[in-house]
Amino acid sequence: MLLLTPVMKFYRPLVTVSLTVALLSACSLQAAEVREPDEKDWYQHATFYQIYPRSFQDSNGDGIGDLKGITARMEYLAGLGIDATWLSPPFVSPLADFGYDVADFYDIQPEYGTLADMEELIAEAHRHGIKLMLDFIPNHSSDEHDWFVRSANGVAKYRDYYIWRPGRQNSQTGALEPPNNWISVFGGPAWTYDERRGEFYLHQFTKKQADLNYRNPAVVEEMTKMLSFWLEKGVDGFRLDAINHMFEDAQLRDEPPGWGAPGTYDELDHIYTKDNPDTYNVVYGWRQLCDDFGRRMNKTIIIMTEAYASIENTMLYYEDATGSRQGAHMPFNFQLIYDFRHDQNAIGLKQSIDFWLNHMPARHTASWVAGSHDHSRVGSRVGLEHVDQVLTLLHTLPGTSITYYGEEIGMLDFKDAELYDNRDPNRTPMQWDNSISAGFSTNRTTWLRLHPDYPTRNVAMQEAAEKSTLKHFRTLTALRRHPTLVHGEFKHRTVGRDVYAFSRELHGEDTLVTVLNMATSSRTVDLGDFVNLPDRLTVEIAQPMSNYKAGDEVDIHQVTLLQHDSVVLRAVVSGASVVRLSLIVALLAAVEHLF
Repeated sequence: MLLLTPVMKFYRPLVTVSLTVALLSACSLQAAEVREPDEKDWYQHATFYQIYPRSFQDSNGDGIGDLKGITARMEYLAGLGIDATWLSPPFVSPLADFGYDVADFYDIQPEYGTLADMEELIAEAHRHGIKLMLDFIPNHSSDEHDWFVRSANGVAKYRDYYIWRPGRQNSQTGALEPPNNWISVFGGPAWTYDERRGEFYLHQFTKKQADLNYRNPAVVEEMTKMLSFWLEKGVDGFRLDAINHMFEDAQLRDEPPGWGAPGTYDELDHIYTKDNPDTYNVVYGWRQLCDDFGRRMNKTIIIMTEAYASIENTMLYYEDATGSRQGAHMPFNFQLIYDFRHDQNAIGLKQSIDFWLNHMPARHTASWVAGSHDHSRVGSRVGLEHVDQVLTLLHTLPGTSITYYGEEIGMLDFKDAELYDNRDPNRTPMQWDNSISAGFSTNRTTWLRLHPDYPTRNVAMQEAAEKSTLKHFRTLTALRRHPTLVHGEFKHRTVGRDVYAFSRELHGEDTLVTVLNMATSSRTVDLGDFVNLPDRLTVEIAQPMSNYKAGDEVDIHQVTLLQHDSVVLRAVVSGASVVRLSLIVALLAAVEHLF
């Protein structure tokens, strides 16, 4: 037996103290190295779901969707796991552009219900933990709006509420022509002559949608007052439609030639009718309005903007160039709609995602839009075989996911439904079951024809199936609440040309890895380049037609995906913190042994 000498006994306390100090220093150093992630506001990791009111649910049998119908389906929406829904415009409208031509911003289109029905819908959404946002159309009003009627009749207060100009006399024919060469988004002249006033008025969309004059402070005040009205009603934010058309060149100069065919919108380069810098100041002002109201009500009111613009101009909706004025919480990001094609490869997909993230100002939130009322549905745009894959990508990327009603069951465009507009095919009624009119209405005649596949593609059938797109959607929205997907760092790479993969990592939490095979045949890949992952991973989510199922274990060096397959893998990671903890335990044991 080894005996301690007096000298050794003298140094034992010093050794103990030294080791203790070292341990405390190590712990302090570790605490300093890894800070806790900032708390995220609700919108920064939310799932948004767009509802086109006319097509979601008919409550009174007239073949047209309405607000009471949406309210009746709130249990379904809550079960989807969404955080917020935004409604296409429910306001009074002559429906030349189905609600995007507003005749009264303060009331509800009678076909959809009443103001009381809207208040009930907002309250019911909130009872189910769902935020409700409105689609707000700031650029224009209907030509049937009281403001326009008064402006056309020369009433002094409203005279400059819209853009009016005398025409130009054709020197050869003597005919009166529009003030300049501007073209409507829908083709043809952007000016229409009004006999009442004897002048032309500007409309960048249809002639039923007269452009408001935002150089008139009274117009800004009126529209701001309208936002306040709906905030007081309890809405949680606004989507600002076609925002980059709000201001035009004050001198009304002709636009230079573009690259499109004669008579089309792209015939001209729209340097004087889009992306005017004055637009941003209005958006920043409305953000301040929402922030001030939110502080008073102790909640966050958000603004989303829709602008088909350059990436540089789009980013200015987040904040001004100095970062001192805040704008939209989320400009709409359409990159997945533009770039996720049926023949897209992993390299192109990664570049598309980088394109947004690399331009986005620091400390802001990306939005990922998979569909809307203006775009072909995912299944028709990129192929039905990609729908589940797109949902996997959409719901595991960092930021917010924005989807469109019916995408959760893989609804398709129906070309034969086109009646009013070339976008009708992707606005057909929601397919709830295989009963009369797909459970959308008790009326056999609906405002648009139903897709004929509704007897086999509907909510009820997918609820009953063992695996379905609907169940895949719900599994993904549930996983979005995991701390790693809320706060986790994002790292992505391609594995060859065909496989795209990204990890979401958060200190102290499991790592999640999303893998997509973009190829038309199976691929086996090695994910070993993702460092700090164990050799064995667990399948957290597999899309319905995958060769994997949740709970399967896979070798990180041998991950096999079928064509157009996607999986989310979970890794319980033993990182540096665990190593340090083991060292600390060993040192403590040594200290105890000295005693």
